[in-house]
Amino acid sequence: MAFLTKAANRGSLATGYDIDNSLKFEADNSEYMKRVMTATGNRKTFTISVWLKRTELQAGAADGFGHTFFLGGNGGTGTAVHLRFKTGTPNSDALLFKINTGTDNVTNRVFRDTSAWYHIVLAVDTTQATDSNRLKLYVNGVQETSFATINYPTQNSDTQNNFSQSATYGQEIGAYNSAGTYYGKFCGYLAEYNHIDGQALAPTDFGEFDENSGIWKPKAYTGSFGTNGWYLDFVDAANLGDDSSGNSNNFTLTNITSADQATDTPTNNFTTWNVLPLYNSNIFSFPNGATEVDRTSGTGWTTAYSSLGANKGKWYAEFQILTSGNYLMNGNVPLAKIQSVYATQFYLGSEASAAAGAGYYSSGTTGNDAIYHDATFTGSGVTTSAGDIISVAMDCDNNKIHFAVNGTYTNSSNPATNTNGFNMTDDYQFFAHATLTGSQTWKNNFGGYTTISISSAASDANGYGTFEYAPPSGYYALCTKNLAEYG
Repeated sequence: MAFLTKAANRGSLATGYDIDNSLKFEADNSEYMKRVMTATGNRKTFTISVWLKRTELQAGAADGFGHTFFLGGNGGTGTAVHLRFKTGTPNSDALLFKINTGTDNVTNRVFRDTSAWYHIVLAVDTTQATDSNRLKLYVNGVQETSFATINYPTQNSDTQNNFSQSATYGQEIGAYNSAGTYYGKFCGYLAEYNHIDGQALAPTDFGEFDENSGIWKPKAYTGSFGTNGWYLDFVDAANLGDDSSGNSNNFTLTNITSADQATDTPTNNFTTWNVLPLYNSNIFSFPNGATEVDRTSGTGWTTAYSSLGANKGKWYAEFQILTSGNYLMNGNVPLAKIQSVYATQFYLGSEASAAAGAGYYSSGTTGNDAIYHDATFTGSGVTTSAGDIISVAMDCDNNKIHFAVNGTYTNSSNPATNTNGFNMTDDYQFFAHATLTGSQTWKNNFGGYTTISISSAASDANGYGTFEYAPPSGYYALCTKNLAEYG
């Protein structure tokens, strides 16, 4: 299971430094950014600081060259500066970084928590007399010191980062260029991205430990940026490559549009799909920020569930019908069921006493759809078709779940007044999706990012999430700020 951890998220409504936006990257769409430098900066000393949330692991990249979130220079040469997550064995999902040596440096630690944000800082200063001081890698405020392989650059050596060398190579985010071909495409979200030219800084210039929770959290960088320094905050949806440092070191976007802006950030982490369960291998993939479910193979009912759950409070999410008659369920599943069948297939509503949750069942072959609960079908009075939105409202205070089709709740249900609805167990509850049909991609919306076309842009009462239909009174997007208040 992947629960909310202390990895990176403040998850609080308290005032302080807030990050409003992130940028979603998807390898399948070949989404990346590039900046060609017009002036050479400091090639010996620089700092890279970025917050990121992974959504695909191991060989989830479009190739075997990792998940790249920074490249400085020509990716086809050994002296380029790389930062990426490793794919393939050994050390899959470790951090891989190259600094002028032509040799991969790889951490022993792996980074597979897709429910939380990581803060990564790489500080380079090749002028240092001690080799281990020439590069320092930090994750969530703590220096990494255990490496499967480590090779320090020679003293006073120049890297390719900050080097104005050609119109072809420069600084790249989301993939790296080697002889005109892009490799190592990133899957996930990036936020609060700083590049500092001429200084090797500590993580405390960009973050701090919360005095109450001990969670590593962002703070505003207030220093200088240097010639090739930049700050990407991804706030301007019309110009997501905009450098907000004042240097105008802007990036050119490839296959990235305003639709890739997200509100899932290190200071308000939204649930996505849990990509970790063993049964997902060769059955599901989770593209576009882990907000879609891509059923790639298999013939039996299989269930995916959200990365965050709650045992109190009231929570809302939306799911889109892809085609009529596609045999799917959207609903909830309790923690006990997930734990008992962690590596096996199952579907919603298949057990008595709500032990397997419940799901809105869209079959399109038997007239009206149904809610499947307690191993029983209850007609919904509605037949869904392509493009319809199923709303799921989980009431963990009264242990009830409610379903709506295009904003109208079924079965005389009213979640705002706790009228009707279907029973849930008194347990941690997760949003869930079960499907029988392969070769389909299902779109879902937990509020932080979605590929569903939204026309109304409704939010919850705290102003969080972007939904097609307004959450019922008292119901909220499943994100860390709301969990801190109600969960």
